[in-house]
Amino acid sequence: MESIGELLRNLLSTHNETLWPSLSLSLSAIMTHQYPALTPEQKKDLQDIALRIVAPGKGILAADESTGSMAKRLNPIGVENTEENRRRYRQLLFTADQRIDNCIGGVIFFHETLYQNTDDGTNFAKLIKDRGIVVGIKVDKGVVPLAGTNGETTTQGLDGLSERCAQYKKDGADFAKWRCVLKISETTPSELAIFENANVLARYASICQQNGIVPIVEPEILPDGDHDLKRCQYVTEKVLAAVYKALSDHHVYLEGTLLKPNMVTAGHSCPNKYSSEEIAMATVTALRRTVPPAVTGVTFLSGGQSEEEASVNLNSINNCPLAKPWALTFSYGRALQASALNAWKGELSNEKAATEEFIKRAEANGLAALGKYESSGTAGAAGKSLYVANHAY
Repeated sequence: MESIGELLRNLLSTHNETLWPSLSLSLSAIMTHQYPALTPEQKKDLQDIALRIVAPGKGILAADESTGSMAKRLNPIGVENTEENRRRYRQLLFTADQRIDNCIGGVIFFHETLYQNTDDGTNFAKLIKDRGIVVGIKVDKGVVPLAGTNGETTTQGLDGLSERCAQYKKDGADFAKWRCVLKISETTPSELAIFENANVLARYASICQQNGIVPIVEPEILPDGDHDLKRCQYVTEKVLAAVYKALSDHHVYLEGTLLKPNMVTAGHSCPNKYSSEEIAMATVTALRRTVPPAVTGVTFLSGGQSEEEASVNLNSINNCPLAKPWALTFSYGRALQASALNAWKGELSNEKAATEEFIKRAEANGLAALGKYESSGTAGAAGKSLYVANHAY
């Protein structure tokens, strides 16, 4: 059989239509092949983990703030950013009573937190697992500039990731998170940033699955800017389409993954204000156009929305009158913790009140994940915007 190169040269020089069948056969012979990367047992384990995390009415507590991010949480309430204070704060979340067992399916840890203990010496990861909640771990190493772009970024941390995942799996983690960040402006996101971040996410997801860890794929489009709802929906669709193309190219098992996207919202500086129903319709439409039904669940990030906004919008998404083949739930950090932090203020005497505030938000979002949340208004801390420009973890 002639080589592809010879066939193409002949085709170009002679325009001989009889060459097309031969060319087609040769092309099919070099098509990509998937070699068995995961056994049926591995696939079942991954899907079972993903299903447990997003069981009906359950979502994720994102408690994976880095040491630097915790400073941004603790300093405003007058608490020093020490390891002991971070441990004490995480403890009041993790030791909340059985009410959270019905609405928290997974908790994302930061590396430090995975190896910390309660006052009585119980390891945090063991405490969470014994409650039937799945333990997760943040595995990326932060965003870095992407050269040749207008201030865009990619995410680092692939080097040594397989070894770290293997260790985390031994230490109790069954899912992981990796965050990529994109911005909307007149010149961004660029094709390069979309392509690069999609492929980084796919490589990370593949490495996680090889180690028995469910990857949460997080391509966050920041709310910074004055773009309207339509512009955010368009960009969200382009980004998610690229992500799922990359996941397919890397042979990632979709049933053993979760997606953590932004909701489709207007930019924070947009003069137009949109209803939760409009946000829900734009969000679900974007997902329906890009996310395969095989994906087990979509766990939205709160993206600087107030605690109440995040609950109301999630509720509207679940009540959107379009077919939704995935679990649609939450993976909130600030939108589960802001009121708890304000109530705590580092004081031992406030811990019970702080835990109650966390439980209140967890239950609200559990109901929203079922489309059964009824808002009591936006008064108080729950209605306060949590937006931070160019938010970084």
